[in-house]
Amino acid sequence: MAVKHTNPCGISSAKTLYEAYLNAYNADPISIYGGILVTDGVMDAATAQKMGEIFLEVVVAPDYTPEALAILKEKKNIRLLKLNDIAYNGYAFETKKVLGGLLVQERDRKLCDELKVVTDRQPTNEETDDLLFAYKAVKNTKSNAVSLVKNKTLIASGPGQTNRIWALENAIRQSNSDTRGSVMASDAYFPFDDCVAAAAKAGITAIIQPGGSIRDADSIKLCNENNIAMIFTGVRHFKHS
Repeated sequence: MAVKHTNPCGISSAKTLYEAYLNAYNADPISIYGGILVTDGVMDAATAQKMGEIFLEVVVAPDYTPEALAILKEKKNIRLLKLNDIAYNGYAFETKKVLGGLLVQERDRKLCDELKVVTDRQPTNEETDDLLFAYKAVKNTKSNAVSLVKNKTLIASGPGQTNRIWALENAIRQSNSDTRGSVMASDAYFPFDDCVAAAAKAGITAIIQPGGSIRDADSIKLCNENNIAMIFTGVRHFKHS
């Protein structure tokens, strides 16, 4: 996973670390530059050599082979971190500074309450895998956020927008890949059906979102008219830090 200014800008899951890195890089070769790279696998020499072609601030991995470590240490000003428990989920609470005080709140550690298919068409197994992958990505992206995923690779992200349709339009416009056949995740519900309309035009085949809008029926209807499968999760995320 590549991160830039706290937002994911490249994520992929593949059979090898090298393939996952290439997929993540190719999805957004611009934003990853000067970013942070995190992996859940041992950093190997081939991947380290390929990563060495660009400037990265930080690399985080559960471990490094001696060859990979030697390659990466040749890079100037790079920070190499070893995180033994890559699955660590952090503290139960987080704090927010406010004028004259400090707010303490529970961290958003839940992905979803349910997976409720609300359209006529059920998502395929492959679409469901990509939808869950996309929902994990969008959960950790600043709101309003949209993530587009294809073949377990984040192909585009629309983070930190003041409305949902802009988040989707930015993701579609900035995608370095063909959005046809991809799936879409939104960190909050659709207040209108404009996101479904834009998704259909971009060739997106399945959507995952919390649901809960008073106009959900409009979005469901438009999905059915365009053969788009849609899942409601019952959980909104709204990441703001």
